[in-house]
Amino acid sequence: MSGPVTGIPTNGIPLNLKKLVASLALLVAFASLPAAALPDPAWTRPQPPFRIAGNLYYVGSEDLASYLIVTPQGNILINSNLESSVPQIQHSVQALGFRFSDIKILLVGQGHFDHCAGSARVKQLTHAQYAVMDADVSVVQSGGRTDFYYGADKSMRFPPAHVDRVLHDGEQVRLGGTVLVAHLTAGHNKGTTTWTLDEPEAGKLLHVVIVGGSGVNTGYKLVHNAQYPQIAADYARGFAVLKALPCDIFLGAHGGYFDMRPKYERWLRGDRSAFIDPDGYRAYIAGRDRAFEAELKRQSAAQQ
Repeated sequence: MSGPVTGIPTNGIPLNLKKLVASLALLVAFASLPAAALPDPAWTRPQPPFRIAGNLYYVGSEDLASYLIVTPQGNILINSNLESSVPQIQHSVQALGFRFSDIKILLVGQGHFDHCAGSARVKQLTHAQYAVMDADVSVVQSGGRTDFYYGADKSMRFPPAHVDRVLHDGEQVRLGGTVLVAHLTAGHNKGTTTWTLDEPEAGKLLHVVIVGGSGVNTGYKLVHNAQYPQIAADYARGFAVLKALPCDIFLGAHGGYFDMRPKYERWLRGDRSAFIDPDGYRAYIAGRDRAFEAELKRQSAAQQ
């Protein structure tokens, strides 16, 4: 059974007082983690779970986004985040009234440790089928050791996780009437995946885009990159794909991509259309594309 195990109002606040007390205790525990232990304290800062639209829920932290899609045949989780994120994600799923064990499929947006380090533990707890874009399979199965840039950095390593299904660009992932499409938008890493799906809300079918990643990280070589020769071409192709996607609800692998916190504050005030932001999506992609082009121009000029 994949439906709620306790009654909750549509805003996602548990009715059971004992569960609420436990929820607050867990939030306090996560808030007490040392900020210096991670690049960004928002990666572990607690975020109450909530319904975005249809059967799509947010179950991540303040900045490391994780999404639950509920279906009659089991549930789908997108992004396992850090190793330490798994208890937080599990708690959020349960606080919404769903069983963590009902997760049947695990997906990720990219093979960097901040989005997939918890996958081995999620698989252990749920026995979910792990589906990963082909270019990221070796990275997640090696625990980050084959990453083109971070492979030699031991601080970026994570528990290896076996991939059960290898995805290719444009393939669909289906479960209980939900259809997700995996779009290869490489560059940020070789297998960066942007997920799209449609969710019904208030009599409308809304196009959802979950951006896997599009930034040029500090230290990335866009010119003469022996480990990733086609990196610049992949970025350019990825931006072309992203610009062509229809988008009503703009989401991403980090809450910062889509201004999650300000939109959540609007959501708390009753604005259930807070995450409908096609203009914000287009502006975000255009801005990342400009930043990529500027960095490519700078590196190309330095080679002359």
